[in-house]
Parts: sequence; structure tokens; C-alpha cells
Amino acid sequence: MRRLQRLIQGRVLFLTVCAAGIGGTFQFGYNLSIINAPTLHIQEFTNETWWARTGWPLPDHLVLLVWSLIVSLYPLGGLFGALLAGPFAIKLGRKKSLLVNNIFVVAAATLFGFSRTAGSFEMIMLGRLLMGISAGISVGVSMNIQPMYLGESAPKEQRGTVAMTSAIFTALGIVMGQVVGLRELLGGPQAWPLLLASCLVPGVLQLASLPLLPESPRYLLIDRGDSATCLAALQRLRGTTEVMVELAELEEERTACQGGRARRPWELFQDGALRRQVISLVVLGSAMELCGNDSIYAYASSVFLEAGIPQEKVQYAIVGTGCCELLTAFISCVVIERVGRRVLLMGGYCLMTCWGSVFTVALCLQSSFPWMPYLAMSCIFAFILSFGIGPAGVTGILATELFDQKARPAAYMVCGAIMWTMLFLVGLGFPFLMEGLSHFLYVPFLGVCVCGAIYTAFFLPETKGKTFLEISEELHRLNFPGQSQGPAWKGPEVIRSTEL
Repeated sequence: MRRLQRLIQGRVLFLTVCAAGIGGTFQFGYNLSIINAPTLHIQEFTNETWWARTGWPLPDHLVLLVWSLIVSLYPLGGLFGALLAGPFAIKLGRKKSLLVNNIFVVAAATLFGFSRTAGSFEMIMLGRLLMGISAGISVGVSMNIQPMYLGESAPKEQRGTVAMTSAIFTALGIVMGQVVGLRELLGGPQAWPLLLASCLVPGVLQLASLPLLPESPRYLLIDRGDSATCLAALQRLRGTTEVMVELAELEEERTACQGGRARRPWELFQDGALRRQVISLVVLGSAMELCGNDSIYAYASSVFLEAGIPQEKVQYAIVGTGCCELLTAFISCVVIERVGRRVLLMGGYCLMTCWGSVFTVALCLQSSFPWMPYLAMSCIFAFILSFGIGPAGVTGILATELFDQKARPAAYMVCGAIMWTMLFLVGLGFPFLMEGLSHFLYVPFLGVCVCGAIYTAFFLPETKGKTFLEISEELHRLNFPGQSQGPAWKGPEVIRSTEL
């Protein structure tokens, strides 16, 4: 009977992870990568549409600007969605927020599917904006409703592993988007509207599966005060033997939550006790998006062509980049509790600096040696591997570990706003950076990697193997080196973690 209960627990939790991930971070990664395949087709469609309307072709620099907007409206929508995620999670609940969020997916898929028939590239732009809002609500930057839902549904001994599945689903979405975007499938000149509209499939899968799974037990008890439904959810997720122990812990937390108030985002910047946490969140969150890795997915074809890879081989090289990040997502999930956060971050940024430097040299010498283009492509793979095993896996959990419960929801919003803003700026400016810097296009990103490694080495505390209480004590000592310089530490407040 005990084995049967464990089997049921693992099955329900596994299905919950899959149902939340397929419409969450999988959708985020999928839409981040599928936009690469139809680059030339959408640019040609934009020019043809403008010609049909005005009788004049659209200048090349304006075609490039429209394309940059199409790419960049996705992270801009993500910024809006990240700001909506908190209120959605409170008013609708975790599971219902993920379900309602698919309204944006259906609307965007409709716009994509009929954009060519309607002769409107504006429909593509609006669809990308709506998909960004959807990603911002469900995913944030892999640290909003989906991780919140999974973290509250998982038992404490599996919470870290379950939380890291967000990165795995992101990488899996990237790979699937790259495969579906191959010319042999939906990457041809006639099928690109279907390629963009294929984002409807993960949304439908989530709508069909998630309603059958339980809501977060913690949300049901603490936020809604529904003890009966909470007990039923725990019984499905845990089995009857351990339910009463965990229910008693939730009841204690519920009692402690009464009368508390969570921090607001702007209050984080005003509190000296959170100075190092906020600086770490801003610096490392910005470095993650400004290191140049995400640009490879949005503009992978252009980067590989710049590296000298033949046109007919580019699409297969792009699939390889996604497979690299998927591999490192699994590796990071396994080793993060063994080697620590700081080692992975420092090692990742140092390796990215190394491979980015070799990549720049290879671009400069690609006309001198016939094998240089393939060295450049290898450097791109190594760059992505270094990013995946370090910054991609670790940065997302900083808001969880560095902030106590009263500040964590606001930290999620600040982190999401920073990352989506940076992703928008990089997506908008990268094509012009390529045109202006040519072979030296990655030099600015190398500077960011160096700064990320230096900051991690000297200012970021290690959190491996420490409880939230021990982390809070260490950060208090760092923010106030002498007790006379700051208030005495009284421990983290336990309050309603989803109230904004």
C-alpha cells in the first residue's frame, strides 16, 4: 500500500509539473525560438504588403525596424504580463491564472493564422505582443505563477528539483520551436503563418489537462481559508500517510500570516536591510539578459551566416543550440546542490567570456582560413552550454533565496520587470549592433559577462545547503557589518507570500 501511495503521489505531481510547464515556460521558449525560422519570409511579406498599399517598396532600414519591433514586442508584452502576474495569482489562484492566461494564446494564434490572408503585418506585431503578455503572466522570467504553483504543490524535499523543471521546459520549448521551424516542416515560405499559430497547441494541451489536477494546497488554505479543499488537494498530491503532518504545518503558517503585509516593489529600494539583495537582483538579472545568449535564438540565422556557415546548413546548427541548452538544464538541475550557486555563476560567465572572445577572433579571421567558420559555430555552442549550466539555471532562484517571505513577491515583480525590459532592448538593438559592429558584435556582451563574474565573486553570498533563516542572518551581517550601524536582526517575517 505504501508503494502504491508513493506511485500515485509521483504520478499526480509529475502530471502537475507537465501540465503547468507545457503552457508556461515551454510556451515561453517555443515562442522565443520559432520567430527565427521565418525571418526572411516575414520581411518579404512586410515589404510586399507595404508595396500593395502604397505602390512603393519599403526602404531596407524600415523593413529592419519593423522586424525588430516584431521580435521585441514579445519581451515588451512580457513586461506587462509580469506586472499582472501578482494580482492574477491572488485573485484567481495559481491554477486558474494559468488557464485564463490561454485567452491571450488563442487570440494571438488567430492573428498569426490570418495575418497573411488579411495582408497585415500589424496582426503579427499584435500577436507577438499578446504572446508576450501570456508569457509574462504564466512565466515571468521562469519565476512567477508557474514556479509559484509548482513550489507550493511539491513536498519540501522535492521543491528544489521541481522548481528547476521550469528551466528544463524552457529549453525543451526552444528545441521544439527550432525543429518545427525546419524548412521540411513549417519553416517554408508558405507555411510560416501556421508556424506562428502553432503556439495554440501547447495552450490546448494545458486547457485539456490542468483542470483535472489540484490547486496549490497552500493557496487554498492560507489565501482562501478552504480547509476541506486543501485537505483533498494534499491527499491527491501526497497520499494519506503524510497529509496530517503537512496540514498542521500549513495551519501554523496560516496563523503566522494573519495581520502581515507584504512589501511593495518600490519599498525594496528604500530598505537598507535589503540593499545587497536588491543590488544582486538588479546586477545579475540584467547580466543574464545582456550577456548576448538570448540574441542567438532570435537572430540565430543571421549570427550563423555572419560566422560563415552555409545557408543550407544554418537551420540544423540552430537546432543544435537548443539541444545544448536542454542538456545543460538537466546538468544544472543535478549539480546545483553539489557545487553551489556562486561556482556555477562565476564559471558560466568566465567560460562565456572565453568562448565569446574566441568567437570574435574567428569572425575576424574567417576569410583567412577555411575552417574558421566552423570554429565560430563551435564557440556559439560552447557559449550556450556555458550560459545554460550557470546563469540560466541559477539566476532564476535568486529572488527565492535572497529575499524573505515579506519581500519575495515584490522581488519577483522587480526581477521580471528588469529581465523583460533588458530582453526588449536587446531584441530591438541587436540587428543594428550587428550592422554597426560587424565582426565585433559580441564585444559589448563580453564586458557584461566580465562584470557578472566579478560581482558574483566578490559580492554574492553562497546559499548552498543553508536554510532561509541562515541566509537572512548572513545577509543582515553583510548589510550591517556592525550592529551599531543597523537595527538588530529579529528574523524574517512569515506573512502571506502572495499579497502584493
